[in-house]
Amino acid sequence: MLDFLNLISAISWDVSPEIFQWKFINLRWYGLLFATGFIIGYFIFSKIYKIEGKPQEDLETLLTYMVIATVVGSRLGHCLFYDPVYYLSNPLEILKIWKGGLASHGGTIGLLVALFLYSKKHPDQPYLWLLDRIVIPIALAGTFIRLGNLMNSEIYGGVTDLPWGFIYLQNGETLAKHPTQLYEAGSYLLIFCYLIFSYLQSKRYTPRGRIFGQFLILLFGARFIIEFVKNVQEAWEIDMVASYGINMGQLLSLPFIIIGTYFFVRSFSEGAKKEAIEFAENSEKMKSSEIDSLINKKK
Repeated sequence: MLDFLNLISAISWDVSPEIFQWKFINLRWYGLLFATGFIIGYFIFSKIYKIEGKPQEDLETLLTYMVIATVVGSRLGHCLFYDPVYYLSNPLEILKIWKGGLASHGGTIGLLVALFLYSKKHPDQPYLWLLDRIVIPIALAGTFIRLGNLMNSEIYGGVTDLPWGFIYLQNGETLAKHPTQLYEAGSYLLIFCYLIFSYLQSKRYTPRGRIFGQFLILLFGARFIIEFVKNVQEAWEIDMVASYGINMGQLLSLPFIIIGTYFFVRSFSEGAKKEAIEFAENSEKMKSSEIDSLINKKK
C-alpha cells in the first residue's frame, strides 16, 4: 500500500460542480448531495420514530422546521460571523444564497432554535429527547454536505506533499492541497456510525443529553482539529491566526464543545437516568392505552 502511495504525487481534481444545465435549469452536485443527505436522514429518523412509537405524521412537520432552520441559520451564520460589516451594509445580499456562503455553526444554532420551538408544540417529544435522536441523521447529512463542497472545489486546505493531496484545477490551483472536505466527510461518517451504535444499545432508555453531548464533542472537536490544515475563508482570519493561533471556525467550535461536555457529563447523573426511564415507561403506558382505546372502539 505504501509503495502504491509513493507512486502518486497528487490527485488532479477537475470535476465540474454542475451535473447539467439546460436553459434556466441548473442541477449542481452540491444541491443533489445536500438533498440526498436530508432524504436519507429522514428515513433514518422515521425508523427511530417507529422504534419509539412516535406518530409518523409528525415527521413532515419536523422536516419542514429542519430544512428552513438549516438554510436560514447557515446563511445568517456566514453573513454575521464572517463578513458582518458588508452584509449589514448590503442586507439584500443576504438573500442571494445562490452566490454561496453557508456556515455550519449557524446552521447548528438554527436547528437548536427550531427544534426547541417544535418540542414546545409536541410535549410527547421533549427537547433533549429530540436532540439525542436528531443528531444521528444530522451527522450523516454532514457527510453528504462536505462531499458537495468537494464537488464545488471549495473549503479545502493548505499546501501538502502528501500523496492524497488534491490539485483543484477548477480554481486554477497548481499545487496539491489538503482535501479537508474528505477529512470532515470521513469524520462525520464515523461519528454517525458511533452514534447510531450508541443509540441502538439503549434506545429509549438513553439518558437525556448523552448522545447530543457526544455529537457536539466529536463533530466540533473533529472540525477544530481539521481547521489547522484548512485555508481560512476570509482574508482577515490570517491576522487572527497569527495573533491567536486559531481561525474563526475553530473559535466558533469551542462553545459547542463546551456545551457538549456539559450535557455528556450531566447524562451520567442519577436524575438524568431516572428521567429517561420514567419517560420510556410513560410512553409505553400511553401506547398501551391507545391500543386499548382502539380495541374498545372496534367493540
